[in-house]
Amino acid sequence: MKTWRWIAAVALSFVIAIFIVAAFIYTPEEEPKPELRTEEKAEEALIQEEPHDPQELKEEEEEEQDKEEENHLSDGLREVFTSVIESARGLFIKDNLDIVAIGDSLTQGVGDSTDKGGYVGILEETFNANPDTETTDIENFGKRGNRTDQLLKRMENEEIKESLRDADLILITIGANDVMKVVKNNFTSLNYQDFVNEQEGYEDRLHEILQRTQELNPDASVYLLGLYNPFHKYFNNIPELGQIMGDWNAISRQVVNDYDQTTFIPIRDLFEGNEEDLLWKDDQFHPNERGYKKMAERVLQYIREDIEVEQ
Repeated sequence: MKTWRWIAAVALSFVIAIFIVAAFIYTPEEEPKPELRTEEKAEEALIQEEPHDPQELKEEEEEEQDKEEENHLSDGLREVFTSVIESARGLFIKDNLDIVAIGDSLTQGVGDSTDKGGYVGILEETFNANPDTETTDIENFGKRGNRTDQLLKRMENEEIKESLRDADLILITIGANDVMKVVKNNFTSLNYQDFVNEQEGYEDRLHEILQRTQELNPDASVYLLGLYNPFHKYFNNIPELGQIMGDWNAISRQVVNDYDQTTFIPIRDLFEGNEEDLLWKDDQFHPNERGYKKMAERVLQYIREDIEVEQ
């Protein structure tokens, strides 16, 4: 009898053990969720992807805005930064053409963030945009801050003299720093007469620059670029400044008319009323890329007959 009781107890324990193990192993299947409608799916995805941190959300919005502005800026300036005048891409330049540019910061290209040399660099790249023409290099002797007296001294440099002797065409920008010298010397009590007093000296020095140029190279075509008015933002209390720049341009034009093969190129009208778009934001004095491109287009209009191959 004892033996049967022992067997029954063992069997019962075995059955209980099986139920316990089955309870740990068995996991009931999850009931499938009802499928969401399209609107609910979109809302759920938005909730999952939306950052909960307000600062993180703001940073993402700013980053997206920066990208949009960058793309817009790139589209707007792409044509400017090519530094090529599109209307002259097929321009055929004379072979072995030597062009020399002398003068101040406008020749050097100060304000051109592309570092391609301002209007001079734009002209050079435009000339070389046609693969069927020889490469044309423009020697650039522009120096920031040069006045007429300083340019005269630099024209004694043998390298510059030799380049001018060999040139077929000479471009000159000068005069803006002569005006600036008057401004600096009379800053606290600036008036119209201060500029008038300096005009005679400017006229004499400009005569000397053109005389030396013709002595070195009587056959070259010479082009003197005029002045624009970069002072309006700084001296809007002196309404005569517009007249002053007009006077100095008139003097330049008169001097140029005394010399053969010498031409005055006006640029003042390009900037008047467009200063915000065409002047370098760092100083509102020098042209930016757009300003230099306007200058290059104007210069090309004047020099085209001298440089283009007759078809």
